[in-house]
Amino acid sequence: MNRIAKIRVLIVDDSASVRQTLSDMLGAEPDIEVMGTAADAYAAARRIQAEIPDVIILDVEMPGMDGITFLRKIMSQKPMPVVICSSLTDAGSKALVDAMEAGAVDVIAKPQIATKQFLMEAKVRVSDAVRAAAHSKRRGAVSRPSVVERKLTADVMLPPPALRSIHRPTEKIVCIGASTGGTEALRDVLEALPENSPGMVIVQHMPEHFTAAFARRLNGLCRVEVKEAEDGDLVHAGRVLIAPGNRHMLLQRNGTRYHVAIKDGPLVSRHRPSVDVLFRSAAQCAGANAIGVIMTGMGDDGAKGLLEMKQAGARTIAQDEQSCVVFGMPKEAIAIGAAEKIVPLGGVAREILINELAEPSVGATKWTAA
Repeated sequence: MNRIAKIRVLIVDDSASVRQTLSDMLGAEPDIEVMGTAADAYAAARRIQAEIPDVIILDVEMPGMDGITFLRKIMSQKPMPVVICSSLTDAGSKALVDAMEAGAVDVIAKPQIATKQFLMEAKVRVSDAVRAAAHSKRRGAVSRPSVVERKLTADVMLPPPALRSIHRPTEKIVCIGASTGGTEALRDVLEALPENSPGMVIVQHMPEHFTAAFARRLNGLCRVEVKEAEDGDLVHAGRVLIAPGNRHMLLQRNGTRYHVAIKDGPLVSRHRPSVDVLFRSAAQCAGANAIGVIMTGMGDDGAKGLLEMKQAGARTIAQDEQSCVVFGMPKEAIAIGAAEKIVPLGGVAREILINELAEPSVGATKWTAA
């Protein structure tokens, strides 16, 4: 009987309690093995010289050499998948920008002692981040089978779309979903857009507080306005709203105007915010006036939602395999026929602008809310 090759993880953090908590979380996963821990960058470097891990979980603030400096050294000497593990502080969220630019695959929040539910969700996020990093193209990762676990669907947040006549036209709305590799991919897309681009709503899997720093970074780089979404924010041309970490974001319509609702709720498709939740809400309230885009990321969050958008008459786009850091979410969407077009990262912005003027999908089922 063939054994599944486990993902070997090195945990680097100066806190003994954090090292132990992460070790316990990951050690309980059947496809993950903690090959060791290190209290600082120098101990980690010695461990890497003896054995190359598949994934490194790296703290930012450490004595002697900080995590960002160590990350840059790793990427310049022997690139490998690194997940940054940071505290939910202003300093921690600011470090996200440096970490992503230095080559980190993902960022997760440090697990904290709290309720059983909180720790269970933290375990899901940490283990999924490790799996996504192991599947990424940061270092020619070996393809591994994914561990499939039970997950909730968008049904827990809003009912499936009902078949009704298409509503009157409104301005086009762009909905984008991304996960691992998405921070830099989204920057590429948004930087290429003019200031009068259609209104956009984005779910990027990321911890709370980090999304605010991410939005501020993009706002300083792009011609469009980019902000972390707040409940009731209007969606209009020239504005991009990014779902806040740890909250679901839904698109809603009042007459011909769109706004977002920010809601609590369980993990959907193992995520909060969930792309499936956003896409389903867009299928219901925007229908053929929407454009759906699914980008790099592990798992299948957003695949079913993108199909619902397509069935509602929306134009739908998936990022191609070659340009994805992790070809998971787009792959699943393509497999179920949810994507009308498959384009490289460099072509996503162009497709958005082309589809802003396009007619609804040919032969699509028209769905909308009452």
